Amino acid sequence: MVQTKRDYYEVLDASRNASGEELKKAYRKLAVKYHPDKNPGDKEAEEKFKEITEAYEVLSDSDKRQQYDQFGHQAFGAGRGGAAGGFGGIDLEEALRTFMGNFGGGGSIFDDFFGGGGDRSGREVSTQGSDLRFDLEIDFEEAMFGSEREISFPVMDACTTCNGSGAKPGTKRQTCRECKGQGVVVSSNGFFHVRQACSACGGAGETVGEPCRVCQGAGRIKTRRTISIKIPKGVETGSRLRVRGKGESGVRGGGAGDLYVVLHVRSHVIFQRKDLDIYIEKPIPFEVAVLGGEVEIPTIHGYAKLKIPPGTETGSAFRLRGKGITGVRGYRDGDQQVVVYVEVPSNLGSKQKKMLKEVGDSFSVSNYKRLKEFNKQVKAFFDRKDTMNK
Repeated sequence: MVQTKRDYYEVLDASRNASGEELKKAYRKLAVKYHPDKNPGDKEAEEKFKEITEAYEVLSDSDKRQQYDQFGHQAFGAGRGGAAGGFGGIDLEEALRTFMGNFGGGGSIFDDFFGGGGDRSGREVSTQGSDLRFDLEIDFEEAMFGSEREISFPVMDACTTCNGSGAKPGTKRQTCRECKGQGVVVSSNGFFHVRQACSACGGAGETVGEPCRVCQGAGRIKTRRTISIKIPKGVETGSRLRVRGKGESGVRGGGAGDLYVVLHVRSHVIFQRKDLDIYIEKPIPFEVAVLGGEVEIPTIHGYAKLKIPPGTETGSAFRLRGKGITGVRGYRDGDQQVVVYVEVPSNLGSKQKKMLKEVGDSFSVSNYKRLKEFNKQVKAFFDRKDTMNK
């Protein structure tokens, strides 16, 4: 049965107007996935590898690509890219040579297969230190107005006795005898050549003749670092502060990583935050709710006046514009949302009770719109009940 060749762009999962760099990235991704070393004995993966290599070999050549764009597979006859079935135009050995020609010799894709991480000779060089994370809990006030905090955390730091070399002071690191300073050893199995990190030196290309007594040859020691950090105003839970160079020290002279401080803001008894707005619940006296008036409202910036209209009920919401949070970048302020609840007076004296009763007696149901509506609905219920019982 004749197998129809797939479109080369489809094979590489790339668009027809993809740049050369985009095609290279697409090929790299698929080559890593289907390379024979990663799929030993898998015939389907082998065929895929040959197929994508054939496609890339054509599309990476500007002249061949132009011909292919005009005439398709027919541009190359029945051999390479012809309509004949399978991937007969390129065998596995040729595909591997093409692959090695494009990405071999210490390139990043070669490292993906053979555990690189060094320079082009294969030797491992200095390694950047790891980034660290520190979770810091701060008060609401610190988040609103900013502050300065001192934090302390464990860290792997360069050994000060040997200056990070791992060698005893007065001695030097020596070229590894096993790998001759290359950091890798190569083993051959037929066509395939496999590079592995040298087990004698761990890929460093050097060994320590006389290790430092303090760090035991590691070049780093576990210590505790104390630093001061500035917390800008307007931060919130989840905000991250990056402190460059305060992570772990690198290996073999590599630069230090960074420290990321992740903030967690404690909740406040009065103020609640949502984005740049502040929310509070404010109790107001019974008589202010009935007659209206002006009350003082606390904000994070100080006190503000708020007018309460007559007949205000519990749950009524008011907005104080610009009384919220100033953003970290300082470009705008949020608002403060005020939800009021009416507080009924308690612990009344006999005179107060008498006066309040007199006032209450002067009211009728018409003075209470919710009570009036409630009584109306109750009456409707019982009227319907009586009708059904007749």
